[in-house]
Order: sequence, then structure tokens, then C-alpha cells
Amino acid sequence: METPQFITFIHRQTSKRHYGLLRENGVVDLSARFGSRWATLDAVVQDNALPELAFEASGLSASYSVNDIIFTPPLTAPGKIICVGVNYPDRAQEYKDGQSDIPWPSLFVRFPDSFTGHQQPLVRPAESEQLDYEGEIALVIGTGGRRISYDDAPQHIAALTLCNEGTVRDWVRHGKFNVTQGKNFWHSGSIGPGLVPVTQESQLANIQLTTRVNGELRQQDNTARMHFSFSQLIHYISTFIPLSPGDVIITGTPTGAGARQTPPVWLKPGDVIEISATGLGTLRNTVADEGELCKN
Repeated sequence: METPQFITFIHRQTSKRHYGLLRENGVVDLSARFGSRWATLDAVVQDNALPELAFEASGLSASYSVNDIIFTPPLTAPGKIICVGVNYPDRAQEYKDGQSDIPWPSLFVRFPDSFTGHQQPLVRPAESEQLDYEGEIALVIGTGGRRISYDDAPQHIAALTLCNEGTVRDWVRHGKFNVTQGKNFWHSGSIGPGLVPVTQESQLANIQLTTRVNGELRQQDNTARMHFSFSQLIHYISTFIPLSPGDVIITGTPTGAGARQTPPVWLKPGDVIEISATGLGTLRNTVADEGELCKN
């Protein structure tokens, strides 16, 4: 882990939800000290106060070991979750219908229940065996706005995090012009481990993104190669809908997903998926069948 991250978690012993700071030597429970000011990490983001909280928490000691907690997605009640499709050049070349030449981003939405946290299993549903991975970087909006200019866009980003934008491939083909069904199966994707505050624009440049499945490198690219940069996405999306603190933009995946292997390779129970990026650490998940989880 390269940078301390703000996380939301459940304490195993009490089953209570907390937020805190993930460090190499454990977890600082910030709810205990700052809960009367900010009840959740969402409230910190609403106040655009992650840098302030980082400063105030800098001298605090770890409260728990990582083994004492269960990671959940960092935001308990995110606002809009807007996902970007086909945003890396090699990924665009996978399509033969002219999508690589489109002048505007391809967008779709996901719902919070479709995500789980770091170190939790992605859920393969009973309806399909075609669960796939997509390593991505997510932006969390800290300052809202409408028609945000390209130049001002970086100042509206509160934090970055990682996303496995897990997809049930055959279900994205159920409709002719939409992918909503295959993108929203319960706990088919993940977000985390936590939020890394953005305090300088250099954090947004040249981020190396990789995905490994069972240790094998499957995806690798750099955000400098994206068709639509973070600033372009914020500018474009805020043109048609106001962005608000706590909104999440998931910015696209490189080539190399399981659907593009020959033959396709789908995720199966026991697989380990690790998504890493410069300055953001590693988001790690296993896979489990929904039916097996329901038995436990």
C-alpha cells in the first residue's frame, strides 16, 4: 500500500460500521474521535474535508489490526455512479462497429448494491457463469457544479479509488442498446480499498493501472492514454446533469478482460483478482457463487 486511505468498515467484534484511516500497521478508527462532526465518510466528502481530516488524524495511532475489520465500499450512500465505456485505445479497437471513433464518451450507470468492498468476494449469480473483471480508476466528486470547465475540473475531485467494474457478459447483451442488466448484479463489482484524497493535480497524471487474476497479468495501461481524460469526463457529464459531492465517475477499463481471451475465460469461485494503480494501492477480491454464500 503506497498511501494511507480513508476506509469504511465493519468491526468484526461489535458488527458496527465505522470509518477510519488504513495504514500499513493497522486501522485508525476515526469514527470514535470525529463521529460527532462527521457521522460517515460520506459526510466528510460532502464537506470536502478529506485533507482537513487527514491533517487532524496524522498523529493518531492504529486502533485495530486489518484482521479485526470487514471492508465495505468507502461511501455508504454514494450519489450518482456514472461509468465510462471504451475509454482506452486498445479497448476501443476490440469493437468493429465504429465505436473507436466516437467523439463523446459512452456512459451508463450502476447502483450501490452492485458493489462490495476490498477483500470481499465478488458474487457470481445463479443466472450466469460469465462473470468478468474490469480494472478501473474511480473519481469521487468533492465540489459539485454544473457545466464545469475543463480547466476547473481537477479542483472538483475529492479523491481517487479503485474499482473492479465486474460484468455479467451475457446479460449486457439482453437489450439492443443498453448494458444496465449485466452491470448491476448484486456484489458483482467492488470499490476500494479506500479513498485517497487528491491534493495536487500531479496525482491525476500518468496513473499506471494493472489487473491480475491469480497472479497473471491481464490488464495494463496508463491514464495518459485514455480517450477522455478525467477533466474531459467531468466537463462533459456536468453539462447535462449537475455533479454533487459524493458522486462517483468510474473512468473505463483497458483491454484484456476475460471476454477477450481466446477462448473467453470467466471468473470462477476461488479466483483472486487484484487491481493496482500508482498511488492507490491494490483492490483485492475473491469470487464466490451466490448460492454458496446464501448457505453460510
